[in-house]
Amino acid sequence: MKAVSYRAYGGPEALEYGELPDPRPGPDSVLVRVRAAAVNPVDWKAQAGYLAGMIDPVFPVIPGWDVSGVVVALGADTPEFQVGDEVMGYVREDFLSRGTFAEYVAAPVRTLARKPANLSFEQAAGLPLAGLTAFQSLKAARAGEGDTVLVHAAAGGVGSMAVQLARHLGARVIGTASERNHDYLRSLGAEPVTYGEGLNERVRAMAPGGVDVVLDFVGGVVKDSAEVTAEGARLVSITDPEVTELGGRLLWVRPDIADLTALGHLAEQGVLSVEVARVLPLEKTAEAQRLSAEGHTRGKIVVTP
Repeated sequence: MKAVSYRAYGGPEALEYGELPDPRPGPDSVLVRVRAAAVNPVDWKAQAGYLAGMIDPVFPVIPGWDVSGVVVALGADTPEFQVGDEVMGYVREDFLSRGTFAEYVAAPVRTLARKPANLSFEQAAGLPLAGLTAFQSLKAARAGEGDTVLVHAAAGGVGSMAVQLARHLGARVIGTASERNHDYLRSLGAEPVTYGEGLNERVRAMAPGGVDVVLDFVGGVVKDSAEVTAEGARLVSITDPEVTELGGRLLWVRPDIADLTALGHLAEQGVLSVEVARVLPLEKTAEAQRLSAEGHTRGKIVVTP
């Protein structure tokens, strides 16, 4: 199969495009013909070695954790799926090796759910990791109706999902973003606020009683944000360990069939949308990673075999 891989830690220049052996599904896995794979910041961070103390690599590593595609072969015990099923998944294992930037991926069934019928393969590929991160962050924060939720990096892949999900729960959402993304946040139901110097004063003006939930999807903001919270507020960060010192939760997103299936249902109901910013061919994965690392793209960057 054609795939993108790297044989040692490095930047986008370490990626190689070429032939690798087809993966074989294990007893509880299925073989998925990849139709689209979304690029996430964790992909280039893992490739750079930033996760070396957390996840061991088995070189050569095929990066990528998000996928949508079609089941083409079954493992020995996979009653959940049949050949021909359209699926999406957050295909993360406890090591780096068998990723989704390839023509095929052997995906454990615990990482997959059925693709929403109303989403394209490109949109569906952008849903799992970002959607699960937002979904599980809101669950960890026990966010609900009547809460005021402050979402940092609200126009990003994870943040935009969190805005939509929080609004669906009945929460009021204040979202930090650059001025150019304020109209986008309003279209999702959030009240935008410009990040940067004076942010706390702007948030206090919008929520004089304090916010009930802080969701940090950018890093370096939880300590300041704790100063604009109401009594009993809940803080969740996906990047900043300092959140635990403030009584909050540091969250590492997990593959979860029930959560991913719920996200698929919400997408089919029109509650949750996925914005795709760029679609590039698989051989241009290095360019896709560079765009992701720049951090200026609104919506998901997707590669297709």
